[in-house]
Amino acid sequence: MEADGDMVNSNIVYAVRIFFSEDEIGYAVRSQLTWTHLRSLMGVKDELARSFYVEMCRMEHWDTRTLDEKIDCQLYERTAISRKPEDMIRKELNEIKENNQLLPDLIFRSSYFLDMLGLPDIFSEKDLEMAILSQIQLFIKEMGTDFAFLDRQKRITVDAVDYYIDLLFFHRGLKRLIAIDLKLGKFKPEYEGQMLLYLRYLNKNERKEGEESPIGLILCSEGNTEHIEYLMLDEDSPIKVAQYYTKLPDKKVLYRKIEASDINRKGALFRITTNERYMTLFYRVR
Repeated sequence: MEADGDMVNSNIVYAVRIFFSEDEIGYAVRSQLTWTHLRSLMGVKDELARSFYVEMCRMEHWDTRTLDEKIDCQLYERTAISRKPEDMIRKELNEIKENNQLLPDLIFRSSYFLDMLGLPDIFSEKDLEMAILSQIQLFIKEMGTDFAFLDRQKRITVDAVDYYIDLLFFHRGLKRLIAIDLKLGKFKPEYEGQMLLYLRYLNKNERKEGEESPIGLILCSEGNTEHIEYLMLDEDSPIKVAQYYTKLPDKKVLYRKIEASDINRKGALFRITTNERYMTLFYRVR
């Protein structure tokens, strides 16, 4: 049995050495990635996506199981950085490598899968909030490992008027407060003004020394990318907007969404293959 194990390991090493350059292997090893990490990365054909996963493994200390899950649910294609031109992506990934610091574009995504909440077909914003709180560990796993929960219905008072932030987190890697607003339906322009008020209040009254300025995430149950583009709420804005799924959509529907996606327009390709492992697109392999 031990001999069989040695043969498997030898095959992994041999395959990795064929696929990756010596420089790539050297950097991966220095980043504390294992041969099995590299074997998983062999399935990522896009060079920039592969570099993204290497940096995330290094920064967030992913084990191979976590890496496989992130690749299977197309994490890279859902992040803001994937929508940028290739030369810009390469430049930002190099900056992360040199400065050893995460950027918001690596953390925030265009969509989140909240199917683990077990919500019925019809639910309210309060139902959504309560389901998140009851499954906070799974929610954080979907959001990212560096998210730390701080408060729910965080009250802020402006001109004697009380407002409530649905969820308040702190991201350790970004060193920022993250305000999350939960919405049913599509994004509406007035949501931007509401979130901007929250962020300015947090920046003035809650931000501590050494922290960066807060970021807001508006989670909507339906996507309308054109509105968001016109309001410039993607790219470098402190306000991020994303769609959440409480149930994973049918694959055919998902394919159509991807074909019409703004992400595809900028060349960040979704792999649609016959290989079962990489056929998932947005699907989480269970």
